Amino acid sequence: MLPLRYARRWHIAGGLILLAILAGAIAPAILPWLSDGSGGLPNVDKWMHGIAFALLAIWFTGQYARSSYGWIAIMLLAYGLLIELVQTFVPYRTAEWADFAADAIGIGVGLAIATMATGGWSARAEEWLESKFA
Repeated sequence: MLPLRYARRWHIAGGLILLAILAGAIAPAILPWLSDGSGGLPNVDKWMHGIAFALLAIWFTGQYARSSYGWIAIMLLAYGLLIELVQTFVPYRTAEWADFAADAIGIGVGLAIATMATGGWSARAEEWLESKFA
């Protein structure tokens, strides 16, 4: 982990984000355009998986050094598998390998963005906040 002043808060926020994504993954679809069924946008769930996991990768690469990016990828892939496993027990949800593939692509995109630009963003955010409010 990077030497962050508010590391505990970053961890708590990350855990809450993971719980919110899990809750969204097992909740019934409440907006018709989020469904691939009649009237829904095609493949919108795959896009949502990819975007969510790209953002998760960016989130966690904000708190960890580049040497940890491989572990971040492995842990997020395991989280994606967990979501698909949990969905097998939810009657109105289905587990799909294509969702897991979208997760993996999202993780790759997020790690690429982190490597090129956003890695360690939490430390920069803390510095900026301290300069504004200290």
